[in-house]
Amino acid sequence: MPSGLRNKVAILGMGCSRFGERWEAGSDDLMVEAYGEALAAAGIDPSEIDAAWYSSHYDDIGAGKAGTPMAQALRLQDIGVTRVENFCAGGTEAFRGAVLAVASGAADIALAMGVEKLKDAGFAGLPTANRGTLAPMYLPTHTNPGNFSQLAVAYAARHGIGSGDLKRAMARTSVKSHANAVSNERAHLRKEITLEAAMAAPMVAEPLGLFDCCPVSDGAACAIVTTPEIARARSSLPPVLVKALQLVTSNGWEMQQQDWDGSYVHTTRIAARRAYTEAGINDPAAQISFAELHDCFSITEIVTLEDIGVAAEGNAWKAMLDGAFDRNGRFPVQVDGGLKCFGHPVGASGLRMLFEGWLQLTGQAGTRQLGDPSLVLTHNLGGAPAQNVCSIAIIGAEGA
Repeated sequence: MPSGLRNKVAILGMGCSRFGERWEAGSDDLMVEAYGEALAAAGIDPSEIDAAWYSSHYDDIGAGKAGTPMAQALRLQDIGVTRVENFCAGGTEAFRGAVLAVASGAADIALAMGVEKLKDAGFAGLPTANRGTLAPMYLPTHTNPGNFSQLAVAYAARHGIGSGDLKRAMARTSVKSHANAVSNERAHLRKEITLEAAMAAPMVAEPLGLFDCCPVSDGAACAIVTTPEIARARSSLPPVLVKALQLVTSNGWEMQQQDWDGSYVHTTRIAARRAYTEAGINDPAAQISFAELHDCFSITEIVTLEDIGVAAEGNAWKAMLDGAFDRNGRFPVQVDGGLKCFGHPVGASGLRMLFEGWLQLTGQAGTRQLGDPSLVLTHNLGGAPAQNVCSIAIIGAEGA
């Protein structure tokens, strides 16, 4: 395995817009909001940025699949801006581009931005993507709730979980995220819900009800990365270093073979294992302080907890009911509300997860602060359980 990125790149500053139904703001406004905060946190002049990466999955902003919308919105000064897409993992993909540029020596300071303006599209969920020869998830009969409802059914079947028990665990997952989001002033949904309300909510795709599904949102998030040496010299904040960054893409195995039973996400397991090796982690449940997972649906969070190895196979749903993943539990998850409540602007979500990690590691999370965290894992999943892209990032304190 390559030597990896461990401790070779530092996050100098981050920013995040308020997520939600931002009717008053365009994509450019959202990017400026996130960028201004990141720039102030980094304490640099815009002229010091050497290169930038920009993720937006649905929003062409009138300029096609190019980097010009961000270059113009932020008035970036004659640098390369690369537009990237990788389904819902695009935000982490932008971060990966900036991190690799710094690690390779191609840039001293690089920018990563993710943005999406989905509410103006008029869709209740994600817009329909174009079909392709090798894109079965985009057949007219497929929906995102439908795809992930199959994950829930397969997970329950594999582990012998009664439908009522799994439904209760999924509801508990959403109750937790809503409770965490109440104190997050940037979150899209900031209202607590009861277990009973979550279980009784209208059905979207059996067994996923309304409260099992995250909202689509408008929003942007931004990171400025550099070398650890520059970070130590330029920032008064404790350095936050990239410990691992892994990306795994489905190659069709899940849909074309009979070995996969649909009860887990194969790419997540591979990416997590590689990330732990890169970061020098041998006991993730004990060494990682908390995680921000891609909870597009409540079942995704439950399954992911097993796929990343912090819960035993077939047991995450029980641990969820026991409060193990609450803010004050043994392994906090979605302390900012997650996709479920912070919101899901597709191109920005991966960077939003990293933003919460950076806030926590630098002691800036306010009422959400988790004491003294040392390592944070973010998990960004794009696509469907059977056809997807998975990113795992681990960031942490200098000595972790």
